Amino acid sequence: MLLEIDQYTDYALLFLRIIIAIILFSSGKSHATHPKERGESMGMSKSMAFLLGTVEMIAAISMVLGIFTQIGAGLIIASMLGAIYMKIGIWKTGFYAEKGFGWHYDLLILLGALVIFTTAGGALVIL
Repeated sequence: MLLEIDQYTDYALLFLRIIIAIILFSSGKSHATHPKERGESMGMSKSMAFLLGTVEMIAAISMVLGIFTQIGAGLIIASMLGAIYMKIGIWKTGFYAEKGFGWHYDLLILLGALVIFTTAGGALVIL
């Protein structure tokens, strides 16, 4: 190993949890507070957009607080798999989109959530 920095792994996982939580809480809040507009833009019903937003906010709170972190990460993984499916399979969006976000954004969030899921968020968790 080039540098002996293993003692900082738990802090790196905490920062990863915080960043993913900020992104997903913001996205979830948008879905939950504007479900009609968000649902129409994603091709889903108002109630489904609200449910998606609520799940994303709960997952974000779970991850940032370190409470049932793996469940929160699992919910985010499911959400990102759905987003990637929609972008590739339905909307035919490329990895990098000309307008808006390609699915590279969702893939990064999915992989970050996968790291959190497989490590249980590190040692700096409550439950």
